[in-house]
Amino acid sequence: MTRWPLAIWLLLPVAGAVNIATAQPYNADTTYRKLVAAYPDIRIASSTAPAPVRVRKDIVYARRGELSLALDLYSPGPRDQAAPLVVLVHGGGWRSGDRSEMAPLAARLAARGYAAATVSYRLSGQARYPAAIDDVKEALRWLHAHPDVHGADVDRMVIAGGSAGGQIAALVGMTSQGAVQAVINIDGLSDFTSEEALRHEDDPSKNPSAAGAWFGGRYAEQPALWQQASPINHVSRASPPVLFIVSSVPRFSVGREAMTAKLHEHGVVAEMVALPGTPHSFWLFDPWVTPTVDAMTDFMERVFGGVPGG
Repeated sequence: MTRWPLAIWLLLPVAGAVNIATAQPYNADTTYRKLVAAYPDIRIASSTAPAPVRVRKDIVYARRGELSLALDLYSPGPRDQAAPLVVLVHGGGWRSGDRSEMAPLAARLAARGYAAATVSYRLSGQARYPAAIDDVKEALRWLHAHPDVHGADVDRMVIAGGSAGGQIAALVGMTSQGAVQAVINIDGLSDFTSEEALRHEDDPSKNPSAAGAWFGGRYAEQPALWQQASPINHVSRASPPVLFIVSSVPRFSVGREAMTAKLHEHGVVAEMVALPGTPHSFWLFDPWVTPTVDAMTDFMERVFGGVPGG
């Protein structure tokens, strides 16, 4: 079992990363209000974990000055062997949101025999790129160093995320060789610098855009950062398998086709599951949580050669 050296942090209950003030915070409630007129049958997905899933919240994995970064652990019931671990990264345009958004996915994954960890990271109003990437990598190091806390199999670790969290998960997966065995990018960008991505993410009418705020400047001002943060630019023969789960709104998963082709050129598995008729942020709502989890678990079963030990 691979273990990464890391100073051991006290496991004290804390609130985790503090959200910065935004005019329109990203969460299930605000997104529901935007979507319900067009999708009247949607419901905010429950984050309640069914028995025998166990939940441990507010575990500190790192400190940044006075700020504590935390994660929540979801463990399946008793198993014959340690379960694979899925690390879930929330969205919110790199400037809003929090790890509670990923609780519905975490609870359902744990109910199917997978351990899950939802993680906080510094938002753009707290620290610009690459702080969020550094934080998520630190969370992976903490999880590798503390199998006694979560009881999961760190040699079968997957990183997944939605929207901005999908981009972060993919970038971390592409640049942390050996830390994870698979990546699941749920409706997140793969290439900030493609023409379609720049049309939205570098829109001069947005002052600044979400990406511009994260990078500290528009593409013309910070081209190296925009390129460095694009997961497609880090694909190699050593990249882990990747699953893309995408909505019916293509702008949010820009670069997926090109990254898939690049992964295939290197002999790396890359798959795509499209959920027709879905809006962006579909993973926050029923009836789409179940097909999202279905796609994730089907992919992980193929990667790991079967279901978690029962």
